[in-house]
Amino acid sequence: MLPSLKSAVTLNDRPARAGGRKATDCQVLAMLLSLPTGLVTMGQGAYAAGPMPVSTAGTVVPAGQETHSQPENMVVHITPRPPIQVYPHANPVGQPLRMSGAENRKNGHQYDWGVFNRGNGEAAGFGPVGRYGVAPWAEDWSNLRDRKKRNDPFDVLKYIPLTRSGNVWISFSGETRLRNWFESRPQLGTQKPNDSGRFAVRNLYGADLHIGSHLRFFGQLVNADAAGWGGYGYGSTYRKRLDAQQAFAEVRWNMLGAKSGFMFGRQQFLDAPSYMLYNRETPNVPLSWDGFRAYMVWKRIRIDGWDFVQTYDSENKMFHDTENYATRLYGFNTTWAPPDFTFMGQKGYSFVDAFYIGYKLNGSAGAIAGPNNTSVTGSNTRNNFGMRWHGLAGPIEFSVGGIWQGGVFRQSGTTQARNVSAYAINSSLGYRFSDKTFNTFAGIQTDVYSGGNSNDRSGTIGTYISPFNPQTNYLDTTTYMTGSNLISFAPLIRITPFKSVSIQIKYPLFWRDSVNDPVYRSSGFYKFAGNFRGKFIGMAPQASVAWQINTHVSWTQYVSRFMTSRSLNEAGGSSGTYYQSNFVFRF
Repeated sequence: MLPSLKSAVTLNDRPARAGGRKATDCQVLAMLLSLPTGLVTMGQGAYAAGPMPVSTAGTVVPAGQETHSQPENMVVHITPRPPIQVYPHANPVGQPLRMSGAENRKNGHQYDWGVFNRGNGEAAGFGPVGRYGVAPWAEDWSNLRDRKKRNDPFDVLKYIPLTRSGNVWISFSGETRLRNWFESRPQLGTQKPNDSGRFAVRNLYGADLHIGSHLRFFGQLVNADAAGWGGYGYGSTYRKRLDAQQAFAEVRWNMLGAKSGFMFGRQQFLDAPSYMLYNRETPNVPLSWDGFRAYMVWKRIRIDGWDFVQTYDSENKMFHDTENYATRLYGFNTTWAPPDFTFMGQKGYSFVDAFYIGYKLNGSAGAIAGPNNTSVTGSNTRNNFGMRWHGLAGPIEFSVGGIWQGGVFRQSGTTQARNVSAYAINSSLGYRFSDKTFNTFAGIQTDVYSGGNSNDRSGTIGTYISPFNPQTNYLDTTTYMTGSNLISFAPLIRITPFKSVSIQIKYPLFWRDSVNDPVYRSSGFYKFAGNFRGKFIGMAPQASVAWQINTHVSWTQYVSRFMTSRSLNEAGGSSGTYYQSNFVFRF
């Protein structure tokens, strides 16, 4: 974090003496001193004026007529450096900084959703939104029609009028992410070789065409590659030839007093708790869906409905992604914003989500754990009925939710049908200290995902599943744990000493909910050399540092030490160190 600079820096240049610096040397020195700030503030509206010779009388000396017999003053003008907002993460609790709806609307370029813009903006149903967010398709840059509001070199790409009236315009967006990992004992020691290092790069570049205020078309391209030593898991979600990540049309109108919209085509979907469903952050290719979505937003309530099939992104040819009809996602959500209140002398607000989300999985995607560490494939239908209450009450930030998961599993090659009855309970609670204490947030996160009995060949299945990539860092930075047959307890603390730097320390502990069910990972379950009989899996102290270098460039690092329990070590598991670095450019 560089110290702030005054709007004018004045250097007094004395006449040159024998053996001393010339006046022109001091001018060059002053310009060099101004360069680092100009570089770091690139994209923030900063500029530096060239040195201007001024006479002792205060008048400007014409070029070429300077005299060195009198002292000179040189002034470098620099506009005040605007604050850089740390890129927001999903989960309304424990953000780096608290943001009101008006602040998020101004800084994040989110559409005007009223009270649903509060916090990180995800209450509106389109994911977290910062200066540049997870969802560029949810950003509104129409305010740049007023040229006076353009203060960034990339603003010329964010609003380009195509007609004289400016009613038809296009906006471009882009992201390039460089990510690398190191794992001393990948996947709790079950993945070989040890000391794996991976490197990945991805490019997401899109265009948002607006035709009036009621119709728009959004398209986004993806390209990715990966390499490393001792690497594993490289597939079509890591190595991707150029393809369409998103391509949809949206129609908007006002109906029954609500801001309404209908979106059709290939798109990302984030209108669910991030601990249940998210963006597929770890691989290079984000999760996308083909289908439709409709929404209505009133002053204090909004509704959303959707029906999708997953994009089939396993092709390795250019522009060959199609629809995967074996995997479906459908449902509806209602979010209510109760009246604001006062608690402990401070303002408070909250949101209540009520939702139904259905999954249909077939083949290996729908497999369940069977006897003797086998996988049983089949058709897996899950119906999720859930609620979540989240918000802030004075200095307290909270989120509590529950999901009951019903459904049916039909094993391949048989007529047998097994009912499903599973659940998940998720909560986060913490205290936000004043900004005088580095915006410190201290809290506790608890999660329970039910387990079952993998030895059962019939009867009700009790294992909860969350197959669509919950937020990577919600449970465990290493991604070794996932939301099935798991109990997690995690104290955490986050400090944001500067608006551009945020640090989090978290200490999760993990247990199995049922000792008759295996330990699950992001895809499938672990198969250890021996029989793991214990309940306690281990603990994974972890830390992260997010640095928003400037408006467009960020660097985030994660480190964790997963310490497996004695019982798991005896079964063949192993403790390991995990490190991840993300260098991201966005516009």
